[in-house]
Amino acid sequence: MTQPTAKIAVFGDIMIDSYWMGSTERISPESPVPVVNVNHTENRLGGAANVALNISKMNVDVTLCGLVGIDKNAADLMTLCQENQIATDFIAEASFPTIVKLRVISRQQHIVRCDFEEKPQLTESLKNRIITQAKAIIDQHDLIILSDYNKGFLTDPQALIQYARSQGKIVIIDPKGSDFSKYRGASLITPNTSEFEGVVGKCPDETTLFAQAEALRDQLQLDALLVTRSEKGMTLFEENKESVTFSAKAQDVFDVTGAGDTVIAMIATQLAKGTPLPEACKIANVAASIVVGKMGASYVTQEELDYALGQSDRPHNLVLSKEALLHEVKRAKMNKETIVMTNGCFDLLHRGHVKYLEEASKLGHHLIVALNSDASVKRLKGETRPIMDEVSRATVLASLSSVAWVTIFDEDTPESLIKAVLPDVLVKGSDYQVNEIAGAQAVIDHGGRVELIDFIDGYSTTNAIEKIKASLQTEASKA
Repeated sequence: MTQPTAKIAVFGDIMIDSYWMGSTERISPESPVPVVNVNHTENRLGGAANVALNISKMNVDVTLCGLVGIDKNAADLMTLCQENQIATDFIAEASFPTIVKLRVISRQQHIVRCDFEEKPQLTESLKNRIITQAKAIIDQHDLIILSDYNKGFLTDPQALIQYARSQGKIVIIDPKGSDFSKYRGASLITPNTSEFEGVVGKCPDETTLFAQAEALRDQLQLDALLVTRSEKGMTLFEENKESVTFSAKAQDVFDVTGAGDTVIAMIATQLAKGTPLPEACKIANVAASIVVGKMGASYVTQEELDYALGQSDRPHNLVLSKEALLHEVKRAKMNKETIVMTNGCFDLLHRGHVKYLEEASKLGHHLIVALNSDASVKRLKGETRPIMDEVSRATVLASLSSVAWVTIFDEDTPESLIKAVLPDVLVKGSDYQVNEIAGAQAVIDHGGRVELIDFIDGYSTTNAIEKIKASLQTEASKA
């Protein structure tokens, strides 16, 4: 029976990220600043709410708790959460205006950011409300995130940490400030390099950083410490274990806003699904490489993550089942990559085959070779064929740099497989007519095309077999 996914609660500083976007054609006559003609406005979930959004997009149950005002911005936050399947348990305070960060953007560049915020006045009464409400939420969830943006809600997080840990809950914290002692006893904290060095001092080399990290983890009685290190990736320090560094993934960085939110959200969702912490950090590292390529606070979809993980983990050439092949094709099409497909027996691979496959591969990004199984070859060519078994034939084909994926089919023709893949380009030899090619019409109907490639004269498997037979007969007659 499948283990149910744990439920996650996010506590922290909640805000709206507001974007005003437009064109810039002139400089203001009043002062030397650009004039932005705003033509689009958009509100997004920010701060701790962006953490909850990233969790929700991974199809994990999440509840968001934080301080908001009694104002239109709080109502807008509630609507955005409802639209994104985030349960809310806000603490509304009339004296506290909901935080808004307004970014004015033109031509994909930030022109200015305006913050509308006030530190909350945490009276004893308000503190008690927060702790009482938070404890009730903690009781109903398995994993707790504290998303601290240093806006006042998590000024004293110890009450929440101690209560959650006493109830056997995992507590993960995205920290802020120069005093990390307030996070003592957490399961994991995830500072970036700047935040980390703000606490332990400058680390001029890895030896110093690693020593300081181990000392800080021990001092704060943390189960683990993850330092996110920008282009150097991330390094995980766990109690009684060797540190692990996850290399940064090559990616054009468009905007680092919200990258830390994605990291902590992804770690939490993976732990909620039962993934070990090192593997969860590895996945979070890949997710962060995706989100920095987007504008502003954003999130990663499951499809984007699956594709990126597949790209980072898979070898170049693979022999795949039909199901695995279709998964790879889906990933490639998401990335707008062209799929080319051909088929055949490819018994006794020769120069003609290699040249044919090289030409086919030039028609797109990925060439699929659909290979007749042994049983299929026997039905088509007789009991003496194939010469090489299907595993050997597939392995040799997969070793060619021109071939991305090989899959074996058992039918007489690959028509059903081609209909499932629906490649952009279907390739066959020029000895065929288009109307004779299995699956051709399905490809054309789907907007693809069929290409016919000439074979090199004088090369065929049948001829090669006949030469081998003649050679053997000659040798036998001499014996």
